Amino acid sequence: MRSLVFLLLVTVASAKVYQRCEWARILKNHGMDGYYGHSLANWVCLSKWESDYNTRAINHNTDGSTDYGIFQINSRWWCNNGNTPTSNTCNIQCSQLLTDDVSVAINCAKRVVRDPNGIGAWVAWRRHCQNRDLSSYVAGCGL
Repeated sequence: MRSLVFLLLVTVASAKVYQRCEWARILKNHGMDGYYGHSLANWVCLSKWESDYNTRAINHNTDGSTDYGIFQINSRWWCNNGNTPTSNTCNIQCSQLLTDDVSVAINCAKRVVRDPNGIGAWVAWRRHCQNRDLSSYVAGCGL
């Protein structure tokens, strides 16, 4: 148990909070612009409202599951936190979503968006991004 706590502390210590344009460039470099039909602005908006671009964001849900990282990936469906019964569809440990190595989070987000619920799996996207002008999320970023 102490090892797990230590690893989580080390993981959180290496986390990062991105600036909007910095995050947009990273997403673009990882092939997210147009991924599964969603513009880069959709992904930037989604992560703004889910985590405020914070790789160490954690949210405990009323159903006992937990959301992790910059995309707030849920432990019931997508990752394994060792507590929540899970499908672990991304085949990752949830702690991997809490570091500044965002490639794991981005690859899992790509898997989530291919699910039948698509990008609508994210409540924050439905509430704050869907059917809106999102151009401000990438404005001034030189992309």
